[in-house]
Amino acid sequence: MNSAKRRNASLLAAAVGAALGAWSPIALGAGFSLTEQNASGLGNAFAGAAAAAEDASTIYFNPAGMTRIKGRQVVGVLSLVTPSIKFSDDGSSTVPGVGLPGVPPLQSQGGGNGGDAGGVNVVPAGYLSWEVQPNKLWLGVGFGSPFGLSTEWGAGWIGRFHAIESTVEALTINPSIAWKVSEQMSLGAGLSIQQMKATLSNAVPYSALAFGSGLAAGGPADASAALAAVGGPGKEGVATVEGDSWAYGWNLGGMFQVTPATRLGVAYRSTISHELEGDIDFANRPAALGGALPDGSVKSDVKLPDTFSIALAHDLDARWQLLADYTWTGWSSIPELAIQRTSGQPVSTVKLAFKNTNRFGVGANYRYDDKWTLRFGLAYDETPVQDADRTPRLPDSSRVWTSVGAQWRMNPQTVFDFGFAYLWISDGSSDLTTASGGTLRGTYESSTWILGAQARYNF
Repeated sequence: MNSAKRRNASLLAAAVGAALGAWSPIALGAGFSLTEQNASGLGNAFAGAAAAAEDASTIYFNPAGMTRIKGRQVVGVLSLVTPSIKFSDDGSSTVPGVGLPGVPPLQSQGGGNGGDAGGVNVVPAGYLSWEVQPNKLWLGVGFGSPFGLSTEWGAGWIGRFHAIESTVEALTINPSIAWKVSEQMSLGAGLSIQQMKATLSNAVPYSALAFGSGLAAGGPADASAALAAVGGPGKEGVATVEGDSWAYGWNLGGMFQVTPATRLGVAYRSTISHELEGDIDFANRPAALGGALPDGSVKSDVKLPDTFSIALAHDLDARWQLLADYTWTGWSSIPELAIQRTSGQPVSTVKLAFKNTNRFGVGANYRYDDKWTLRFGLAYDETPVQDADRTPRLPDSSRVWTSVGAQWRMNPQTVFDFGFAYLWISDGSSDLTTASGGTLRGTYESSTWILGAQARYNF
């Protein structure tokens, strides 16, 4: 390898290392899926991703696509994501017809709508593809996260008893293999080795809990004594749950050259069942509630959904390529978020009632010259969240993607991709009432923009 090639390889290796060290989770696709696994597809709103197979990032979208990559290739990706999530209160202060406060009784109403629960996030990914048997067999490995979530509301906001911080990340290593059966058909498969981490926090109404437990035990006198024991009305703290888990899944893909100009890709990713284990901690807990609300070990089961994609890539002529795809996601695998102590005693249960979703995308690439390609994309991404069950942990709504991008081929070995997308997210209503959280009534307004950059190097 000459000095220029060594310098390019070193720069790309440094970029990949920086990407893997910059991980920060954020929900980007509908639900808390992360579609952003490369920047070469970002400019197309990821339309046709299971058929495009331009680079080693196909390991995530369709491992069979590795058969289109000659020799060895490494890819590093960084996506800068800035979501905005804001809540507008519309009557949380009272329950219609009853007049009770939106927060639990005996707790202060609190102030504000929680600010912006979004923020600036960096999402990395990396891939390596290797043609181990010329024109026959490929091996590869990918790193990224197909799922992630990060929302954080102000500590004293009106909905604090429902949620303050919610962070989920599912870091995945995806070793893969691809086999070129013929010039018309390729097959691929991969193993998903995944670590899931979660941090969830919300305010706890200590005064309301003490009064309620005293009332249930002996009546008004006991309730008044229990309330006095925790320091009277308005006492609250924060419960924080942290847990993690390792689990495994798999993925399959097929690539079919239907005509010399048209390619069909199909891909499937399995469900992954996690058994998270961790701890719960109650901050500022009154001593009188130490026996009822002890810190300790907790667990939660989460079955991440499976996905199926079918995609087309069609070369209209020497300059234009058209892309399209459909993706189904089985979000109904997550009906609720239930947290238990390891003894089996329930801590909390939040109904989610996710529904299965559909995503549709169309895109185009225009080869301007030997150095530059321009990209365009449009997609509709359906949310799994139903209006009646929307929570501030995931105030998700359906969204429309509009994307543009470009590719610059610096030389035959080194290629850079850039993309920009703006997500138009529908307003989401909230009419959430729980015994421990009170009533949260209003509207969520959200939007997201994404900048992506990617470098690939053949060696």
